[in-house]
Amino acid sequence: MVQTAGDDSRTDDPFEIAAQGVPGANPLIGGPQPDSADKVDAPGTILPDGRPEAGISGRSVRTGDRVFKGLAAGSGAILLIVMAAIAIFLVWKAIPAFTQNTGNLFTTQTWNPQGSPPIFGMAAVFFGTVMSAFIAMIIGVPIAIGIALFISHYASRRAATALGATVDLLAAVPSLVFGMWGLYFLIPETKGFQAWMSEYFGWIPLFDNTTATTVDQFGKSLLIAGVVLAIMIIPIVSAVCREVFLQVPRETVDASWALGATKWEMIRTAVLPFGRAGIISAAMLGLGRALGETIAVALVLNSGFRINWHITEPGGDTFASTIALKFGEAGGSPVAIAALIAAGLFLFVITLVVNTAARIVIARKKDFT
Repeated sequence: MVQTAGDDSRTDDPFEIAAQGVPGANPLIGGPQPDSADKVDAPGTILPDGRPEAGISGRSVRTGDRVFKGLAAGSGAILLIVMAAIAIFLVWKAIPAFTQNTGNLFTTQTWNPQGSPPIFGMAAVFFGTVMSAFIAMIIGVPIAIGIALFISHYASRRAATALGATVDLLAAVPSLVFGMWGLYFLIPETKGFQAWMSEYFGWIPLFDNTTATTVDQFGKSLLIAGVVLAIMIIPIVSAVCREVFLQVPRETVDASWALGATKWEMIRTAVLPFGRAGIISAAMLGLGRALGETIAVALVLNSGFRINWHITEPGGDTFASTIALKFGEAGGSPVAIAALIAAGLFLFVITLVVNTAARIVIARKKDFT
């Protein structure tokens, strides 16, 4: 309250005092400043000494916050240390394979590290790993995205709950079960289908079988391995995509409806662009499992150690299946053990490269996230 004539009342409000023209009474100039220890600056501000302020500081940071920050930073550091330790171990133990191998590690299509002299290469297993994972991605990812869209936008609540639980349960099935199913059911039941593909689509080199003369000669092949891997990655990709699609802002969906979009147009213009980064992340998770799957692939492949572009012909090897199948034979040979560790190193590097590439793609696709 401002003091008037005949009024003995006073005011302690600095803004009212400044309004009366009292010199030096502006509370924004020359007034008492808060203690620097109690001052909370927003992240990104510049302190009087020119240093950038990182956020909460001084007595405003509680002990629990410091402890939690330390634990979080320690967890991240442990992860980096473990990754570095794995890389160092693989490189160190694989040195004999690099120094004593008489073949070309990148181009030789044979595996005989127990020989004298030892000769082996990663060309065939690299090809089999990439080809089987590629087949799995081509088959599994579109199906998984379709399942996720149906659960999140088409199915009733009861049906979505039941189907979602079924898909999640499928992810818990051991890989050995998938491998046995592929060996004892999928291979016998698809011999006719593989023969049909070879006969009518043999003009495509991938589907041409140049060795089989009867239906019974079709069987273990990279195609079957890719199908088994596709079924195994569907639950992972579908579960992640489903959660991403459910996070689409309601305002974005309502805007599409307001513009007269159909259900598919709403999904195409609102849901899929928003979930693009999540779809890529889900696909990379599925690819990681496809690249590293061991026992299921080992059961449905015939080891041949040669690059064969005819995916319906018997044969094919992957890094993981080679390590599993050849480990028992390598016990008495240090070079053979080193060769298997070198195969693990190759798989480790491939996984890192794939995930790094995925992160780069995701970083460029965050417009709608």
